[in-house]
Amino acid sequence: MKKLFAALVLLGLLANAAHAQTPLRSECLAMANAAPPVVPVSLRRTAAKAEEVAITYAGHSTYYIDTPGGVRIATDYSGGYHAGGRLPDVVTMNRAHSTHYTLYPDPKITHVLHGWGENGQPALINMRVGDTHIRNVTTDIRRYYGDDFSGPMIKDGNSIFIFEVAGLCIGHLGHLHHKLDDSHFAMIGRLDIVMVPIDGSYTMSLDGVSDITKRLRASVVLPMHRFMTPLDEFMRKIGEQFEIDQRSERTLKISRDTLPGKPTVIILDGV
Repeated sequence: MKKLFAALVLLGLLANAAHAQTPLRSECLAMANAAPPVVPVSLRRTAAKAEEVAITYAGHSTYYIDTPGGVRIATDYSGGYHAGGRLPDVVTMNRAHSTHYTLYPDPKITHVLHGWGENGQPALINMRVGDTHIRNVTTDIRRYYGDDFSGPMIKDGNSIFIFEVAGLCIGHLGHLHHKLDDSHFAMIGRLDIVMVPIDGSYTMSLDGVSDITKRLRASVVLPMHRFMTPLDEFMRKIGEQFEIDQRSERTLKISRDTLPGKPTVIILDGV
């Protein structure tokens, strides 16, 4: 009997270990590669109301994402921007300069996710926190020397972070320094909402970031890292296929059901 019990325990441990090693499945990648679903009108009427995600602009490249399950995420977190309310559960960072990361985050933050790896290895993030699946796609980044932004490229020094929650695919491009190739777009998959740096110099040119924005064709584009960039210049670059919606609030509450029908640049207060 003892041998049988021990064998059952071992089988359970092996099953748990195998389950732990199974990669999380990305719904955004699955949706990007699947044919558009056909949903009968009768089912659309009876479908439950989609849950809302709150996205708040805190400053620079920091957005706070508050999920229906109570997870709070801060992007490109340096510790210097605060959206009010409680401390985030998850912070993502990119190694551009000190306004995009901190090596001394509040120890009460549960998950501190660096967009860069150690010892020349890329950051590999694929995890679930509460109701949110978080993953990354690495890109290269220029090395900074004080105010000199012309240093050599560091491979995999930046991460595009993707947050999958409440049926939404939310992407943050980070401190992006180069155009994306087909492999990047394939790894990103579908995005419903994308946060895009529009400074036009410190990251990349407006032409370059506009081309990326047009190809991603997310339903909602949230500008960030703006500095003095004229908003009308960015809008002219991405073309007439995008609407513009300028808000007087810093927070956008949105769900899968309330995504705009036409791709829209939503400019929150403070941008």
